[in-house]
Amino acid sequence: MTLVLGRHTFADDQKLMMAIVNRTPDSFYDRGATWAEDKAFERVATVVEQGAEIVDIGGIKAAPGVEIDAAEEKSRVVDFVARVRESFPGLVISVDTWRAEVGDAVCRAGADVLNDAWGGADPELVDVAAAHDAAIICTHTGGATPRTRPYRVEYDDVVAATIADTTAYADRAVAAGVDPRSVVIDPAHDFGKNTFHSLELTRRLGEMVATGRPVLVSLSNKDFVGESLDLPVGERLTGTLAATAVCALAGARIYRVHEVVETRQTVDMVDVIAGRLLPARAIRGLQ
Repeated sequence: MTLVLGRHTFADDQKLMMAIVNRTPDSFYDRGATWAEDKAFERVATVVEQGAEIVDIGGIKAAPGVEIDAAEEKSRVVDFVARVRESFPGLVISVDTWRAEVGDAVCRAGADVLNDAWGGADPELVDVAAAHDAAIICTHTGGATPRTRPYRVEYDDVVAATIADTTAYADRAVAAGVDPRSVVIDPAHDFGKNTFHSLELTRRLGEMVATGRPVLVSLSNKDFVGESLDLPVGERLTGTLAATAVCALAGARIYRVHEVVETRQTVDMVDVIAGRLLPARAIRGLQ
């Protein structure tokens, strides 16, 4: 299926890098490295140069912490989205928010995608996406309250539950008026899940791909990688790329990442091995 992300269209075989840009002082990975607007803008310029097709701008960290109301969230992202839109007209701008009020403001400022990491916690977000011809990312959280950690969560079949919830969310978005080509599903590793759930979703990601909806994976430096290898946040790249390779083989379309170059090379290598992509050059033994 051709993928339409706001004003941008991508072929059905194109794999996309979504680079993370945190407008927060306390993000788990970069510890506020892009909290200052100019630092965040430098990050955007860097990932564009590295080949990212999408930036995902977030104004609130996912983990519990200081309460951030809608006004504060908007102050962190709306003007920044407008600045990025003006400077990079060919870039897909995504905003990580679950609030319809914030979604409306960032779409007016030029955002193309609303990345709802909290599984439809605000039911009006789909209406905002439809009103602005924006794309929407439909995630699975098992009904978790935004910014809470999972505690003894159980599923009879986490993959079946994830497929049921994300496709239902996707159907609701289409019913609200979102272009069917602009609806993406995301298993949301770690959100409302323990490590065993995230590993199961990784192993069986092909079942999500088989729904026909484009699948986004957000694997970068996640806790399920850290717990699997007993590694802290700053040492999870190799494990992240291993999980990425598994998801790439299964057919994931969008990769939400901190490390753009390494992820691109991993995904491209998988696609070459799978026969979906030709080698960039192949002269060995031929001359």
